[in-house]
Amino acid sequence: MKTCLVVDDSSVVRKVARRILESCHFRIIEAENGREALEQCMDQMPDAILLDWNMPVMDGMEFLRELRSTEAGRAPKVVFCTTEHDVAQIARALRAGADEYIMKPFDRDLVQSKFQQVGLA
Repeated sequence: MKTCLVVDDSSVVRKVARRILESCHFRIIEAENGREALEQCMDQMPDAILLDWNMPVMDGMEFLRELRSTEAGRAPKVVFCTTEHDVAQIARALRAGADEYIMKPFDRDLVQSKFQQVGLA
């Protein structure tokens, strides 16, 4: 079973993502911010990361840069899940190493489709 780290400061978003991803047969790990997520990754690298952009302590972009700077951190598929609708911001995330992005609010079909596009489902 593949593992997905859901990183979001909203417990509601994490709960919704957990339900969707568990129904897609992922084992879920959660983190409230980028710093906590980085610690989780150093402990056990997930197969996938569903990543919020705007969070306290360490935001999604900072987390992504730090993750991708490590050898093991190049492996997980990272899907940004954000309210950022600016095309320039999305392009910036993709250049920083995101594999795909999802706009909030999201549903099961959208998550499943994006995960399929990056080879996870």
